[in-house]
Amino acid sequence: MNNEILWLVRLGLDQNLFTRAQAQSVRAALGESAELMDFAQKLIDDAIVEDLETLEKVAGLAMSKGANGAPADDPFADDDDDSPSLAESSPTESSVSLDFPFAGIADLDDSALAEAVRSLLKATARSGASDLHFSTGARPFIRKDRSFEFIHEHSLTADESLRLNTALLEEGQRKTYLERKDYDFALALSGSDRYRVNLMFHKEGAAGAYRMIPEKMRSLADLGFESHLPTLEKMLSFHNGLILVTGPVGSGKTTTLASMVDYLNQSREDHIITVEDPIEVVHPPKGCNVTQREVGPHTKSFASALKGALREDPDIIVIGELRDLETIEMAISASETGHLVIGTMHTSDAATTLNRLLDVFPPAQQTQIRASVAESLRGIVCQRLLPAAGGGVTLACEILINNTAIANMIKEGKSTGLRNAMETGVKEGMCLMDNVAFGLWRDGQISAETALANIVNRVLRAKVT
Repeated sequence: MNNEILWLVRLGLDQNLFTRAQAQSVRAALGESAELMDFAQKLIDDAIVEDLETLEKVAGLAMSKGANGAPADDPFADDDDDSPSLAESSPTESSVSLDFPFAGIADLDDSALAEAVRSLLKATARSGASDLHFSTGARPFIRKDRSFEFIHEHSLTADESLRLNTALLEEGQRKTYLERKDYDFALALSGSDRYRVNLMFHKEGAAGAYRMIPEKMRSLADLGFESHLPTLEKMLSFHNGLILVTGPVGSGKTTTLASMVDYLNQSREDHIITVEDPIEVVHPPKGCNVTQREVGPHTKSFASALKGALREDPDIIVIGELRDLETIEMAISASETGHLVIGTMHTSDAATTLNRLLDVFPPAQQTQIRASVAESLRGIVCQRLLPAAGGGVTLACEILINNTAIANMIKEGKSTGLRNAMETGVKEGMCLMDNVAFGLWRDGQISAETALANIVNRVLRAKVT
């Protein structure tokens, strides 16, 4: 293989974009004379890599490094230097037993296919997987503990994938999906079997991603926040202000948000309004009255639901995602007018969250918005799910609590001192992702490789061996 591909594989392994076995399978398919872009495209086409942004960055870096020679070690070789045969390194079926007649889909009528899909979804949820995928031109696979596993060797045709992904749709839902080419909805097979579904079309045909929604509500302590519980409970005790739960896709933000709502539902007597896309976890009234609204069936958008919520006598407003200027502006306004507002954002740390929150506003509004956020922000919880040393995943988090020092930095736009302020605010319950990841490594909960991938601080990185 050429130097560029060797570097792509080396960097991709370091970033956990794929496994060595998956890289070997692509090598076997393309041959020794493959080019960098062909190799990268094959990773995408075979659904091995979904994080296209990171893959693009890694490919660019591989191109520049490849011009200066090959990496010091062969990234295709196992750590013990016993390189497996290409046949051995190819991805195989999942160790999870998920029976489904994928090769015989054409022989099933619509009713039988729908029943088979229901059974497969239930079996997938019981297996502990988080997602199930049907995509044209690819083998069906699940995601478990942030890694994916094929569940059958049969690659789905366009017709098979379309039938699988529309088997459980009502006629109106099917029509919407085929017209829009994108469709998000919550699928409820029973009171305890619920799934968040995204259907779409790509260059080969139909595809669907089915996220398992846990049957049992887990407490914040059960999720991994046990040592931070007093901090979170204090944050949730306020009757106004803004709380943000952030993290990359698949980091458990929705589960944490649901646990926060459940805690409020049990510990307070208030009116909670949630705006979600779609509704995932159903919250029956306990101490609170919980009104859940879904974008699409119940409201046009997050922004319109927020506008209406202010007239619906809420005490707590929960927003599934703060994704645009209007929604963010109304959330900040609601937090200033006597409501506790909790929302999620796709950001990796506290500093990035604040920048994203504030930078959506035009320059003319910056001074006013910074003052509003400095006054209304209660805290930010940034989280990641990291591969655990003993299998499964473990939670790592970064928590910012708004105090006088933080508020002044927000007002003045001086985010460079944020990390220092958070380090000195440990007694108030703050923590940095670097320190938490280092602590997990020190306690043997994550590997050194995982720790290094999640620690930026040079001093701490040097201590990881």
